Amino acid sequence: MSAKASNSWYARYGKRLFDLVLTIPGLILISPILAVVALLVRIKLGSPVLFRQQRPGLNGEPFTIYKFRTMTDERDAEGNLLPNEQRLPRLGRILRTTSLDELPELFNVLKGEMSIVGPRPLLMDYLPLYTLEQARRHEVRGGITGLAQVEGRNALEFDDRFRLDVYYVDRMSLQLDINIIIKTLAKIVKQENIVVDERALRRQFESTNQIYTSRKGNGNG
Repeated sequence: MSAKASNSWYARYGKRLFDLVLTIPGLILISPILAVVALLVRIKLGSPVLFRQQRPGLNGEPFTIYKFRTMTDERDAEGNLLPNEQRLPRLGRILRTTSLDELPELFNVLKGEMSIVGPRPLLMDYLPLYTLEQARRHEVRGGITGLAQVEGRNALEFDDRFRLDVYYVDRMSLQLDINIIIKTLAKIVKQENIVVDERALRRQFESTNQIYTSRKGNGNG
């Protein structure tokens, strides 16, 4: 994080206060929605209702992220899980399209593991694939939404997504967070660029890692 951003009152105290001011009443207001969605997931998709996965948080430290489950456990005749697209029923698509599956992440915010706004926490096995500059995205808590999500998301190239993450780290402010939240709500209403193609992102990571590893091996890292 830049010295200016990291030493600001907002970075040290205000952002956490901002998260709590929005999250605590927000959870109370949407508790009926959480209950209905949880019931639908339990009936239509089975148990467990919540999807849990380890993700890197502040300084790359792992935490367990919570989401509503969106896929079934359907398997083939040999007991292998079917491809993701075959395990994503109509309810799961609706939850992803409306971003309702992300609502349990508010509990991560409440616990201080995430922020409402910040770089999206990705998978743990992506950590060694970052360049030093890209790894700076972990200098702040990951967010439910972020600058990359409102500036293109799936339409962005790999490098552009992480350039925006680092841009956010260096320029984090209350005004920027409010602007990102407003843009996020607008995109949810318009249903624009909601679902992340994790397989495409993984391919981009692997491709970039091969180039980065090659450079380090040649002494150009």
